[in-house]
Amino acid sequence: MYDLMEEELFEYRVVELSSAPCFSPQADFNGKHDSLFFNDGVRRIDFVLVYEDEDKKDFDKRHTFQRKKRRREYLEASLMKMGMALEATRSVVDDKLIFVKVHMPWDVLCTYAEVLHIKLPIQPNDLASRPSPWRFFSCVTKHFYPSEDKIGTEADFYTAPFEKDRLEYFYVKDQDNFFTPSMRSRMAYYILNRAPYEIRGNIKKFGITKLLDSGVYKAAYPLHDCRFNVRSTELGSPNERLLLYEEWAHPKSFYKMQPLDLIRKYYGEKIGIYFAWLGFYTLMLALAAAVGLGCFIYGYHTQETSTWSKEVCDPNIGGAIVMCPQCDLECTYWRLNSTCESSKKLCIFDNFGTLVFAVFMSVWVTLFLEFWKRYQAELEYEWDTVEFLEQEEQPRPEYEAKCSHERINPITRAKEKVPYTACGRCIRLSLGIGTVLFWILLILASVVAIIVYRLAVFFAFSAKLRAQDLKELEPFREYVTPQMATTVSASIISFVVIMILNILYERVAIWITDFELPRTKTEYENSLTLKMFLFQFVNYYSSCFYIAFAKGKVVGYPKEPVYLLGKYRNEECDPGGCLMELTTQLTVIMGGKAIWNNIQEVLLPWVKNLIFRHCTQAGSEKVIPRWEQDYQLQPIGKLGLFYEYLEMVIQFGFVTLFVASFPLAPVLALVNNLFEIRVDAWKITTQFRRMVPEKAQDIGAWQPILQGVAILAVATNAMIIAFSSDMIPRLVYYWSFSVFPYGDHAESTMSGYINNTLSIFNIDDFSNFSRPHNTPYWFKNSSTCRYRDFRNPPGHHKEYQYNMQYWHVIAAKMAFIIVVEHIVYFTKFVLSYIIPDVPVHVREQIKRERYLTQVIIHEANLKLTVDTQVSTVPNCLCIIGQSQIGVKIK
Repeated sequence: MYDLMEEELFEYRVVELSSAPCFSPQADFNGKHDSLFFNDGVRRIDFVLVYEDEDKKDFDKRHTFQRKKRRREYLEASLMKMGMALEATRSVVDDKLIFVKVHMPWDVLCTYAEVLHIKLPIQPNDLASRPSPWRFFSCVTKHFYPSEDKIGTEADFYTAPFEKDRLEYFYVKDQDNFFTPSMRSRMAYYILNRAPYEIRGNIKKFGITKLLDSGVYKAAYPLHDCRFNVRSTELGSPNERLLLYEEWAHPKSFYKMQPLDLIRKYYGEKIGIYFAWLGFYTLMLALAAAVGLGCFIYGYHTQETSTWSKEVCDPNIGGAIVMCPQCDLECTYWRLNSTCESSKKLCIFDNFGTLVFAVFMSVWVTLFLEFWKRYQAELEYEWDTVEFLEQEEQPRPEYEAKCSHERINPITRAKEKVPYTACGRCIRLSLGIGTVLFWILLILASVVAIIVYRLAVFFAFSAKLRAQDLKELEPFREYVTPQMATTVSASIISFVVIMILNILYERVAIWITDFELPRTKTEYENSLTLKMFLFQFVNYYSSCFYIAFAKGKVVGYPKEPVYLLGKYRNEECDPGGCLMELTTQLTVIMGGKAIWNNIQEVLLPWVKNLIFRHCTQAGSEKVIPRWEQDYQLQPIGKLGLFYEYLEMVIQFGFVTLFVASFPLAPVLALVNNLFEIRVDAWKITTQFRRMVPEKAQDIGAWQPILQGVAILAVATNAMIIAFSSDMIPRLVYYWSFSVFPYGDHAESTMSGYINNTLSIFNIDDFSNFSRPHNTPYWFKNSSTCRYRDFRNPPGHHKEYQYNMQYWHVIAAKMAFIIVVEHIVYFTKFVLSYIIPDVPVHVREQIKRERYLTQVIIHEANLKLTVDTQVSTVPNCLCIIGQSQIGVKIK
């Protein structure tokens, strides 16, 4: 099967690198450790392939080694047949490693630039640039931007998709620099993914990805242009990696804006758009964090003056109110003032400022998404990705390799190869959907298990923490309540379960998406994104939804409590509601997630690189060539920035979905993101190999996910305020004095509110299964206890049934949700309508560029064709379209 390329196989010669003493490794790269060229110093290295020389192996697996060798030789011969130049050299550190350097000649670059529709300059931009609104403060703002002396402003050009036959119309000053290194690497990777390496019958196998997975090659990557902290000695080297480190990734530059144009130029548009989005999101968070911090400070200063917290802490009010046991048999009676400290802390988060902040965040999220669309439209134009999706979506190599069925293309009506029939596609999609649903049900089962844990542990804590003989906890008795101890321990366990399920499901999601075999890379990423987000949404938020909307809502009353699974008595909230527990849950998950992610993103790559260098016993980098220095860095995962986006979108959910219970969420997110930007920058600049540059028009499937979260956030925050906080019952009590005098107050006041929200229960009505075993000495002569609900007292003709105040409160809650949702959704609609997605000046520039492309390239070519046709006619009047062209007769 290798006869097809026998000539090419013989043309390819690996540079002879014997292990004889006369061999000098430095000679292979001309003594220049930062060289980016072949040994001739002329041909630029566009990509590097690394494999292990089987002849150097100490053990014998000849059959496997020969198969790998044949596949390598076939691939390399295919690359040379496609016009690429190859050169191999042995490792300086480990003589088992062979580095194959890949170069794309000018003619090949032009060919594949046309295939990929890469847009290149045709004329300098002649439209006046829009003045910056901050130009009047330039003396101050210039200190927050990268140094212009180091990172100059790029020239602005109109661009057009490259056409090889019309090269003269493009702005070519220097062939060596016409295609940037990132463009060259992208084209090289495109060829590597489509070069065949084996033919079996009618099946052709191709793609460097599969050879990497099977171990034929150990690595494939483009080169960094220099070391991150040392200027390159190579003549003419741009040292862009060094500039990015100094002005972006270095800790001393944490206060500076990001050099997005340089990031895009060096790493490609896909990396650039991620950091642009992360920077914009962080900037918008600053406004939300300022308002949220103000709301928190307001709540902190009002906790001591809050009427209801005063009543809870008052020995004559809260100290005189005896609460019913919150579990069966082992739990006992307790005084309300034992929750004094938690009641004060609850006032920090449950106040009228929280309502204002929740409405503000609903408007903020709309402004964030609309202004991001505008900013994204500007980047699309500046980075030449306006028409990217229509032009450059190519099938994935894995898809093309499995095309064995024929079908009629519905658009072209021509026969084409596809990997599966319509029935096969349905089976694949059904299997994927079924697997996702199974894992979601598994998460819900884990949530139920944690709820059972909460019930069992609360039972134990209630019996121990309120025991009078537990002297060692006496100093902390005011702070360590059964609810708080249960919530903190359950939150930690929930976080651990979330992390474990994430690790397991990640592999399952990738396997399912590979099995579905999406056609393009965008379809692959969108499919995986949807699966992972659905899972993570349920995984991270299910426990929060339980506390916000389920806990304490269906508990019955002391005579007839409600049981889970017929055994465990449902949890009750504190007398002030479950909002504090929701806040604790969010704090544990957000804080733990941020710490865990930073360990994964910073510590692990650094440790891995340190171990790798130690194991390879590499000497000073001054004697190691550029390609080998990069090999010692960590490889980029197949999913690239997927996990970075996922991390930020989950955080976005915490910031928006539950902000009514935790106004400090934007503050924590802002602090985390300020570190996240620099950590990600440091990581990809110093610890990882250079990513293969990729085009991207936007943030992909994450955009509609963010919009969906924003819509859901309005409903969740309104429901949190209505059902999780005590705000609506307070408002009903405050304004009801003139119509429904629930308390003894004759004016708008909160005095007596706590007593009003607690119903009375006769302890003789306890069932034998619920009656507490132990009764405190101070309760011996009492006959009633209190519980949180709006029910009729014992002796009433509708004993223990809901009273009228309960229905008034429910009606007020439903009315609040409907009114707030309609007002906020209407505001969101108006803002979305009046803020255009594409700025006017960007529309003008896009039209100007299309016009110039038509005039300079297409009409010029049409004129050339007409002139050629006219020159072949000796004496005539040519009519083309509706124009008459007169021909002068000599």
